[in-house]
Amino acid sequence: MNIRGSGILLHMTSLPSRYGIGDLGPSAYAFADVLSQASQSYWQILPLGPTSPAIGNSPYSSFSAFAGNPLLIHLEELADAGLLAQEDLVCDHNDERKVRYPEVESFKLSRLETAYARWREKQTWRGEYDVFCRENQHWLDDFALFMALKDHFGGQVWSEWPVKYRDRDHGALREFVAQAETKLEQAKFIQFLFFRQWAALKRHCTQRKVHIIGDMPIYVTYDSSDVWVNSRLFKLDEDKEPTFVAGVPPDYFSETGQRWGNPVYNWDVLRQERYGWWVERMEHNLRLFDYIRLDHFRGFAAYWEVPAEEETAINGTWVDVPGMEFFATLYRHISSLPIIAEDLGVITADVRELRDHFGFPGMKILQFGFGWNVATDLNAPHSYTRNSVVYSGTHDNTTVKGWFDSEASVEDRERFLRYVGADNSEEIHWKFLRLAMMSTANTAIFPMQDVLGLGGDTRMNTPSVGEGNWEWRLLEDEMEGGNFSRLAEMTRFYGRA
Repeated sequence: MNIRGSGILLHMTSLPSRYGIGDLGPSAYAFADVLSQASQSYWQILPLGPTSPAIGNSPYSSFSAFAGNPLLIHLEELADAGLLAQEDLVCDHNDERKVRYPEVESFKLSRLETAYARWREKQTWRGEYDVFCRENQHWLDDFALFMALKDHFGGQVWSEWPVKYRDRDHGALREFVAQAETKLEQAKFIQFLFFRQWAALKRHCTQRKVHIIGDMPIYVTYDSSDVWVNSRLFKLDEDKEPTFVAGVPPDYFSETGQRWGNPVYNWDVLRQERYGWWVERMEHNLRLFDYIRLDHFRGFAAYWEVPAEEETAINGTWVDVPGMEFFATLYRHISSLPIIAEDLGVITADVRELRDHFGFPGMKILQFGFGWNVATDLNAPHSYTRNSVVYSGTHDNTTVKGWFDSEASVEDRERFLRYVGADNSEEIHWKFLRLAMMSTANTAIFPMQDVLGLGGDTRMNTPSVGEGNWEWRLLEDEMEGGNFSRLAEMTRFYGRA
């Protein structure tokens, strides 16, 4: 990201499709083409891991840090290969504006089960499948086993399984594997389909010079194959329950802080093992993406750990992390780390030192830049450094129109208009986009909703609200028209093409 460029943030689930959720099918290819035609260099997405209505459908809460989301598999390709019939593609729950996750999950998983049954007979792509299984064995076998056991025990959290399975007794697991061979193969086959389709889309984007920015959460979900398999890497007690969980301390936005609930890492053990699990995770993600947005970057300098029995994050403590050694180790294994550091919130000197030592660009959020201290605020455009990424907003923010209309104070609105030299809020989203485009930041990224000028009811996520998130979808005709032509003109004018 050493040259000027811009792009759009749009998660795969938000794409148009006939099947109730965006997927890796024609709309994804069409969107990549639209980006290319509009002189956009980047397509940023959210994490691609498996989601579940049981854990809020959040892409940041997944059963695996390595696996792909089966709901993103495009079904028509399976029909073309003879693994589904045309009647299998009939879908009666396609809400064009939002994802209805329970219906989508029921529909998609049943079709994938059908496709697997037919694949066992036809053995389509058998050679590719065998290569995929060999190359991904380091996570795939355990993930398949985890999902099969989870299904066997009615969806229970893994710590509630019988002790012999919870603690991964080798004899018990061998016996289960022998009995559940079909279930295990089905899980692996579904992952094969996902990664096969992802690789094809990635090639398409590369050919059009559209770089994909992926998103890697720092923490993993407790109820995941990652924690079950690697329990030694986390602070757990003898019953494999967390002793401490992740969060952030009380601040201006919350008197009680945020108790996220993810298990925290045992960095002493990670260090003893030379960060091997993290090396594998980073290598895996860099095969999928051109760049990685590393979530909660400040947690690699020090993190806030909260005793698991606490209901809020008030009584936590800061724990130092060997961040310099950690990233230096990653560099010994990976020649290039194209990382964007998510350095939002209260950032201390040690975090800035870690970010700058390795040359990672930080993030700037335009919506945050027009408070009472606009003259010195690092989110105000006049404070940007070249090595940074400016966003009009993120997946956790409302849209810029929603911010201006509903969330910003009268004073913030006045400061923004004064900053841009405007006397009205007409086309407020284009004022925001222009401000980011003309800034010195090398990279500018805009949520799709901001390019379209949509209101706050289309935001992707509202933190601390349990329902109604991750549902927004793009309409097919919104990929056409003057918005992208105007964006392309602005991109070229400000030297980002």
